[in-house]
Amino acid sequence: MELTLLGTGAPAGLPRPDCPCAACASAAGPLARAATSLLVDGSLLLDLTPGVAFAAARAGHSLGGVRQVLLSHPHDGPAVEVPAGLPQPGRVPDGRELALLTGHRVRALALDAPGTGYAVTGPDGQRLLYLPPGTAPAGLEEPAEPYAMVLLDVVGRPDALARLRAVGAVGPTTDVVAVHLDHDVPPGAEERRRLAAAGARAVPDGTTLEVGAYEHVPDLPRRTLILGGARSGKSVEAERQLESLPEVLYVATGGSRNGDTEWATRVSAHQERRPGSWRTVETCDVVPLLRADGPPLLVDCLSLWLTDAMDSVGAWDDAQWADGGERALEDRVRELTDAVRATRRTVVAVSNEVGSGIVPATASGRRYRDELGRLNAAFARECEQVLLVVAGQALVLRG
Repeated sequence: MELTLLGTGAPAGLPRPDCPCAACASAAGPLARAATSLLVDGSLLLDLTPGVAFAAARAGHSLGGVRQVLLSHPHDGPAVEVPAGLPQPGRVPDGRELALLTGHRVRALALDAPGTGYAVTGPDGQRLLYLPPGTAPAGLEEPAEPYAMVLLDVVGRPDALARLRAVGAVGPTTDVVAVHLDHDVPPGAEERRRLAAAGARAVPDGTTLEVGAYEHVPDLPRRTLILGGARSGKSVEAERQLESLPEVLYVATGGSRNGDTEWATRVSAHQERRPGSWRTVETCDVVPLLRADGPPLLVDCLSLWLTDAMDSVGAWDDAQWADGGERALEDRVRELTDAVRATRRTVVAVSNEVGSGIVPATASGRRYRDELGRLNAAFARECEQVLLVVAGQALVLRG
């Protein structure tokens, strides 16, 4: 089964008309995207969009062989004139299957938001799934047979990808292609990095893909360290790394700090961002979790883990520090990094970068700064990917 992406952008396209944002300003030339529309084997058109006939011509195709036009958006499609020779657009009711004379079968999936998703099976038996923007499948059955290709709103609804993975509809060999791309993410390198974190990719408008053909997408890094200053966006970036996975254990090392209302507000903001399928455990005992099997871990953060470790060895007292406290902390850090090296789990850890700011005025403050720098360096050595987040922008240091 052959698929041509006549457009890969959001319904308004990219750049959006009259939008002055930085992402739209940079979406020029090959980075520009028309509204998403798919041509399957030259005979089935999924979504009729403005200029679709010209888009097909630019891609080296004609719409003369199209026998069926199906709409996925919640309305009856964009207000565009149906090109001469094309059949009138229609929609398959949820749960129903449409058999085409070309040998394709199209089944409509119920979604958790208005619109219709389509599962297309080609004459060769290959299967693809296409979802409209801002939607995820509802009522998925488990286990499911993996699709060869899935096209969906990866940036806007990463939880849709997580749901599909949870039931086996997206497997290790599924080609995940991002469509409905909007100005939420700057096009180019940042877009590719974000999609790679979800195990997905994007292609330019007019690209023709063979459904079922192997396409290499970089594996998700198994161990990632994300550094950043205060309010840099490092926790948001860490959550983004794992939000397309069906199950995550969030390891909160800061505790609840009963009575501290400002801290409670911070914790609440973090909790509201997390997908509902994630579990949370409040502990600094991270090593047993790294040694055990289980879902991916998000550890936020190592700087609070270090505070707890330094408390336990008496690091704030000069006499205790000199009388075995420093060696005890070295052992704690070594135990942690050894566990990271040996773990079989996917791990994303967050830590503060405090060595680039003001030199602390107290000896204990300087001790903490130095030990955090050493911990970050030791942890980073065990990670395939290391990111530094500055002003919400992730800089790749490794991986």
